[in-house]
Amino acid sequence: MTGKTLKISAIMDGTVIDHISAANTFRVAEILNIKGSANVVTVGMNLESKSLGKKGLIKIGGRFLTKQEVDTIALFAPEASINIIKNFEVTKKFRVEVPDTINGIIKCANPNCITNAERTKTNFHVLDKNPLKIKCHYCERVIGKENIELI
Repeated sequence: MTGKTLKISAIMDGTVIDHISAANTFRVAEILNIKGSANVVTVGMNLESKSLGKKGLIKIGGRFLTKQEVDTIALFAPEASINIIKNFEVTKKFRVEVPDTINGIIKCANPNCITNAERTKTNFHVLDKNPLKIKCHYCERVIGKENIELI
């Protein structure tokens, strides 16, 4: 497709998540629970990227992310950036960052952990951000990115 450009419509207010690794685009969409959303949503995958080779992009009109959503995205797409759009202009842009502690977002992989037996909010300490390694506060099980399961 030489000479042709695909244009994606702008959003008046909302959030754009850019620089998602192509393989994690739909995982990020799942985190944001955009399926069946009333908001205008654009999902692009396998787009050209100088830094990633191929990337994903998600635009959500009329919605701004919570800190918990941004922290969750950071677990699966640590290279992602968030753009806050107001009146068709980028008013804030930042990279996601894996937090030092992760509370109430993911499930402990240890079936004997108290968080899986009682109504206890999960709490993990980040041991290493790249590659991601976290440790359960309660049972001390160490979990890698490949074993992370969202609550």
